[in-house]
Amino acid sequence: MSDHSHADGYEKKDTRAKPILIVAVISMVILATFFVLLNEYFIMTKEAMVEEMVLKPQSAQLRELRAQEAEILNSYSIVDESSGVYRIPISRAMELIDAENFEEQKKN
Repeated sequence: MSDHSHADGYEKKDTRAKPILIVAVISMVILATFFVLLNEYFIMTKEAMVEEMVLKPQSAQLRELRAQEAEILNSYSIVDESSGVYRIPISRAMELIDAENFEEQKKN
């Protein structure tokens, strides 16, 4: 026990607080950055899985329904011949309505 600082059983000089504080702050910043990046990775992975498993696949029933809808919207057919109701493609119907409105505006 030639060192007098340890004669009483404890260290007599204070620790340097500034380096400890700097290391603690840097550690907390690194830890916070790690958690933010980990959270972003989790969100990105979860969204990719949801898209792959839920949003991407289309059932055969859905494809058939969409084909039927496209057929109805883009074809001519007779709905009720006795009352004179016919189905025309939606694009042609929009052209006719546009022409009607144009004629009405010319009259006014």
